[in-house]
Amino acid sequence: MSCIQIDHFSDVLCVWAYVAQVRIEELQSEFGDKVDVDFHFFPVFGDVPGKLAKSWGHRGGVQAYNAHVLSVGETFEHIKLNPEVWVKNTPQSSLPPHLFLSAVKNIEQQGDIQKGSFARYMQAIREAFFVAARDISSRDELLAIAESLALPVSAIRANVDQGAAHASICANLYQSVELGIKFSPTLIFNEGRQKLSGNVGYRIIEANIRELLENPPGQHSWC
Repeated sequence: MSCIQIDHFSDVLCVWAYVAQVRIEELQSEFGDKVDVDFHFFPVFGDVPGKLAKSWGHRGGVQAYNAHVLSVGETFEHIKLNPEVWVKNTPQSSLPPHLFLSAVKNIEQQGDIQKGSFARYMQAIREAFFVAARDISSRDELLAIAESLALPVSAIRANVDQGAAHASICANLYQSVELGIKFSPTLIFNEGRQKLSGNVGYRIIEANIRELLENPPGQHSWC
């Protein structure tokens, strides 16, 4: 059975990645083991103060960005947003949650925790930020979220403290540069020949996957 490898690049603080997560879940539900989604992170919000100052400083700063994010949320009924998102407990960087997510992903790949733990942790971090307005750039918050999911906090700490999670973050960054990733979220498949970026509808993603699954090796794709 053919299996399509999908590399998913995003920043956990990106509202568009939060919006699009349901599409990835639907993709996994519909195609099952015919698709393999590998999540990678790159720092769109690595420097939150600098990004907000550069992109939103002349438009009203964090308050204006809060209004923008809430306006996005109004068009998608499947997501919830705290009215004070970005204003209350403004994070300094997306690197800490990416680091801890990488640690959990490493531990899951090693077979030391149940499959699906990484996905649950990623969703819990997004909800902690977008719904509960918690500061997910805080190590204490990230560990508290892991503990609430009954994840092995000591193993997560060790993966971070020993540098393994940092190595994963660097690998993600190198990949994003090599592939020319500029937007969150971005899906890469067909061995890097196809790229879908931003707020792409589910049917477009589905059509690309079906084309790859139904197009036998050695034939040209008309996609």
